[in-house]
Amino acid sequence: MAFKPQIKIPATYMRGGTSKGVFFRLEDLPEAARVPGAARDALLMRVIGSPDPYAKHTDGMGGATSSTSKCVILNKSSIANHDVDYLYGQVAIDSAFVDWSGNCGNLSTAAGAFAIHAGLVDPARIPANGICSVRIWQANINKTIIAHVPISNGEVQETGDFELDGVTFPAAEIVLEFIDPADEGEGDGPASMFPTGNLVDSLEVPGVGTLQATMITAGIPTVFVNAADIGYQGTELQEAINGNPQALAMFEAIRVAGALRMGLIKTVAEAATRQHTPKIAFVAPAKSYTASSGKQIAAEDVDLLVRALSMGKLHHAMMGTCAVAIGTAAAVPGTLVNLAAGGGEPQAVRFGHPSGTLRVGAEAKLQDGEWTVTKAIMSRSARILMEGAVRVPGDSF
Repeated sequence: MAFKPQIKIPATYMRGGTSKGVFFRLEDLPEAARVPGAARDALLMRVIGSPDPYAKHTDGMGGATSSTSKCVILNKSSIANHDVDYLYGQVAIDSAFVDWSGNCGNLSTAAGAFAIHAGLVDPARIPANGICSVRIWQANINKTIIAHVPISNGEVQETGDFELDGVTFPAAEIVLEFIDPADEGEGDGPASMFPTGNLVDSLEVPGVGTLQATMITAGIPTVFVNAADIGYQGTELQEAINGNPQALAMFEAIRVAGALRMGLIKTVAEAATRQHTPKIAFVAPAKSYTASSGKQIAAEDVDLLVRALSMGKLHHAMMGTCAVAIGTAAAVPGTLVNLAAGGGEPQAVRFGHPSGTLRVGAEAKLQDGEWTVTKAIMSRSARILMEGAVRVPGDSF
């Protein structure tokens, strides 16, 4: 039997925020993978090393976690007043599918830097020294993100002293603005960032009971519940949940119930192929705890505690898109997030997550009876880990 040789595809391996992934220019992909479909999905799964029943990604570029099993495709933007179109694929680890239903806020940081590195931004817009504001069209969710990328001597500045909990080493700060991050409405609910029309709902979860929940579509569709209502403190680290099959099953049941209530899916079966969204998170009032690094987080250092799950597991830090949802929900009086933060109308909150703390700001306002958010802002960092070409067997797609 004749086997096709491996093919080389230009690629860049980047960290963005607390995630990392394989970045491609659209024009560098094999022709069959330049359009959405089975060939593209098969290629990206083989790049990452999925599906892998061993859950190790030994034969691919993935890291066998939701934070490290990601691919990004960029090209010059087809949208007016934008520099690049950014498409994000969350590659499942042990299942054969790529979830295109949402964005990765962490890799949005790297998308801005990569756009400059890859020559996709007009050189006239890049200063010799200063900040280049890269205008990104997020093609998964049709939203604008502006990445304010530092430039030194005409190149992206990657090194610096900005520290981000969940990332071991400091780097240069990149400020992200998520413009109008609320969803326009998906499913049968009203065109609102609260798709049920309520700030808090009683969510019936089969096998769990009825829980108070805030369901929001800012940044990424997210279901928030109170930690105390499901038997948690809000100080938990990954090992407290990810090694507990009963706990993971409970969270998935909550996620599925929320997805149905939000109109994101019509049947329970659909949830299996939409693992990336919605996110499920639980909140608690501020209290002291020890982060996964051993760092002591004092109650007075945070406004509230949040733990969130991604692709069925507790995240080691916080997804950037979920941070947008946290900041937005915190700014709206009466949501569970807002109440956990002490109420009021905060324009920014600092929340505690398993790796430490993160500050996120949001501008929310009540207009014609509907809450809207104009932008959410947070700081991350990004850097190239490796660049060149990734190789995949020629019969992979």
